[in-house]
Amino acid sequence: MTYRRLGDSGLVVSAIGIGCNNFGRKLDADGTREVVDAAIDAGITLFDTADIYGTPHGMSEAFLGAALKGRRDEVVLATKFGMNMEGLNGRDFGARGSRRYVVRAVEASLRRLETDHIDLYQMHEPDPATPIDETLAALDDLVRAGKVRYLGNSNFSGWQIADADWTARTGSLTRFVSAQNRYSLLNRGVEAEVVPACEQFGLGLLPFFPIESGLLSGKYRRGEQAPAGTRMSQERYRPWLADADWDTIEALTAFGAERGRTLLEVAIAGLLARPAVASVIAGATTPEQVQANAAAGTWDLTAADVAALDALLDS
Repeated sequence: MTYRRLGDSGLVVSAIGIGCNNFGRKLDADGTREVVDAAIDAGITLFDTADIYGTPHGMSEAFLGAALKGRRDEVVLATKFGMNMEGLNGRDFGARGSRRYVVRAVEASLRRLETDHIDLYQMHEPDPATPIDETLAALDDLVRAGKVRYLGNSNFSGWQIADADWTARTGSLTRFVSAQNRYSLLNRGVEAEVVPACEQFGLGLLPFFPIESGLLSGKYRRGEQAPAGTRMSQERYRPWLADADWDTIEALTAFGAERGRTLLEVAIAGLLARPAVASVIAGATTPEQVQANAAAGTWDLTAADVAALDALLDS
């Protein structure tokens, strides 16, 4: 495992992170512990969850907190707030960036995670109902109180990243050090504005959905039915499989094969070679998936590989 600074901050994270959205949903407490054990054994330090993850909401944080007992300080614990969380909304009317909401949300997450601090506290999505200076001031108070170490955002656009950074700098408030957005070699929309904003303002980019719900895992083939038990074998995902960009998937597969690499390795290592990316957030439901994701992150593309990959993606 390799490790990188998160943006221009002093926080160091593993190049591969574990997305914890399956904890408390597909995985019970024992399954969660198996994945966490495998991740720590593989050298992964970044665990990314959210208060809204799990069924019911909050179970991901609860299962993760239990699995980390006795080794909390070995990891970088990241969670998020700001989506529709039962029991917290009350009469906030969607203002989930308000000071009132933020304070209640962090206290609830700390209880479920069974910890006294969160390493990276991320705003899960922008809140158009609340001025960003109010949200940043509330988050700054949490940092000063020691309940949060670093701040990040998720699903922000480029201009929102710029606006938040200017607001924090001019108000002497704690800045965001990371941006978590959907990003894969099949979905590169963030390259237009978010990546340049991250580079300009010193944020580390944390891509989620790096293998596009399995389309870049190597499990699927054009014109073939999805293997039984896989996500794409489910009725609601079948249109994704039928409408996938098979030309690009097959080109990426060939790119990897020429270098003795799998499509999964291309998907993950290719992102790690992109500008601003600090760590790739990859979900996993088994120890074997954790190990495969971790191994994929060890491939360091050469400059020639990056140029060839760019040419393929831009063709």
